[in-house]
Amino acid sequence: MAPPLIQLKDIRLTFGGTPLLSGVELNVAPGERVCLIGRNGSGKSTLLRIAAGLVEPDSGTRFVQPGATVRYLPQEPDFGDHKTTLAYVESGLAPGDDHHQARYLLEQLGLTGEENPANLSGGEARRAALAFVLAPSPDILLLDEPTNHLDLSTIEWLETELDSRRSALVIISHDRRFLTNLSRSTAWLDRGRIKQIDRGFASFESWRDEVLAEEERDQHKLDRKIVDEEHWLRHGVSGRRKRNVKRLANLHALRDQRRNYRGTAGTASLAAAEAEQSGKLVIEAKGITKAYGERKIVENFSTRIQRGDRLGIIGPNGAGKTTLVNLLTGGMQPDSGTVRLGANLETATLDQHRESLDPKSTLAEALTGGRGDQIMVGGKPKHVVGYMKDFLFAQEQRGTPVEVLSGGERGRLMLARALAKPSNLLVLDEPTNDLDLETLDVLEEMLGDYEGTVILISHDRDFLDRVVTSVIAPEGNGKWIEYAGGYSDMLAQRGADLKRETAKPQPAAEKKEERAAAPSSAPKRKLSFNEKHALKTLPKKMETLHADIAKLQRVLDDPNLYAKDRKTFDDTSAAIAKAHDELSAAEERWLELEMLREEIEQA
Repeated sequence: MAPPLIQLKDIRLTFGGTPLLSGVELNVAPGERVCLIGRNGSGKSTLLRIAAGLVEPDSGTRFVQPGATVRYLPQEPDFGDHKTTLAYVESGLAPGDDHHQARYLLEQLGLTGEENPANLSGGEARRAALAFVLAPSPDILLLDEPTNHLDLSTIEWLETELDSRRSALVIISHDRRFLTNLSRSTAWLDRGRIKQIDRGFASFESWRDEVLAEEERDQHKLDRKIVDEEHWLRHGVSGRRKRNVKRLANLHALRDQRRNYRGTAGTASLAAAEAEQSGKLVIEAKGITKAYGERKIVENFSTRIQRGDRLGIIGPNGAGKTTLVNLLTGGMQPDSGTVRLGANLETATLDQHRESLDPKSTLAEALTGGRGDQIMVGGKPKHVVGYMKDFLFAQEQRGTPVEVLSGGERGRLMLARALAKPSNLLVLDEPTNDLDLETLDVLEEMLGDYEGTVILISHDRDFLDRVVTSVIAPEGNGKWIEYAGGYSDMLAQRGADLKRETAKPQPAAEKKEERAAAPSSAPKRKLSFNEKHALKTLPKKMETLHADIAKLQRVLDDPNLYAKDRKTFDDTSAAIAKAHDELSAAEERWLELEMLREEIEQA
């Protein structure tokens, strides 16, 4: 086995109270792809900063292979005093690095290099930071929530780019699909320690559940042993004094072991305060159009949204998703066309922009509006501390300023504020940003139980597949089309059109210039025999792979499989990972060929 590029050994760190990291061990070998999983507040970001050499632990050692280059992507990049994005990216290059990589990556990520970092949006800032860490082609990439604020086209480009590189990866992300596609091993940071398996994220949840079940059984056995020893203490002490003293000491040790046990973190209790039922028809839009000058945002769009629908809206940053939602919900008037809102409509909105939170206010003040200790939840008063606990905030955090909350804690705070308002229409703009996987599961369940209607803007492909009943996607020039089903269903229906959109993030002006510069006299391209054959056979192959994956998943769904048949568990996990890889490759190839076929037909 190759020596590790980076090694953390017996890392310990405490910020007062319960230790955050207690003897953490992490080894990353050349080319290894690790997903770092853990609850919000478990110390994932802190551990990544320790690995990057930015935080000094209380004790333990950090070793980096001499000559190895490490690049760290924080959740909130610091651009310093650089005047342009190009200058910022070039500042991360060593003297021997290829400076053309800086401009190339910025262009691939839809930036010109001339942008002022001080004026970047969240998505633009994240793309510039990605170019900064990718440009030197480092040996180790430490990525903290790399998909936050990115649109689908950039996420899929980033997946392809990272997959093609030889760099070792350590990734923190809430995006299940991103982790599944890239990871090959999993490090689970749980209650201050790391448990690690040599399998990617696809195997994580079933393995985690088995570990927790085994731990629960062990604690039950410990409790029973303590009860037995206490019974002996009350009824069997007489005689055998020396042996009894030793047994009493063992009982004290068992009690200490039970007392020091750190149980798993609680689960968020998310529930939307529901208003009276709306009418069956929630929103009806007919031929609505909206433009800003010459730029068309929405062109002749019509839809009917009925009670209980879960509508997903996707598209690149700047495509007009928020404008479309505002038009549909009555927050903005269309230039032409009509929008009719149903009867008895009560709307609650979660805005992705957390700037609406006053950073100087406390957590309790942000929930109550600064008015006492009560918050109105569904029209009824509830003590703010009790409501905080529903969203996994400790009582001690009541007076914590918003500005020191983590990204995940701010996300839960925004959800808490939005869900307190009685509603029968939920409008959620990027609700998954920064939330841990367990909270995402609870949010998904809450939306499933919600009797009202949901409009969801999201770039999380897995979350869309789990939640929505239809997807609205942009076709360009203001045209939007609605597809039945989730994101994967839309992919199957949309085919080549989506591939053209997601090939890489690129400014529209650049695309126009490229089309104008294309030589008109170029010889007409034709599909080869192999390309035609692949177009015919790949759909059947993808269908077979989908069936194989479903069959394998049913085997892994057995919660006792890991304990009773480890070999079957390992073989099935490897087979399902291989099938996912083959399916991704087949889908990618089919989309490329379909795009090529359409371009040839239109030439």
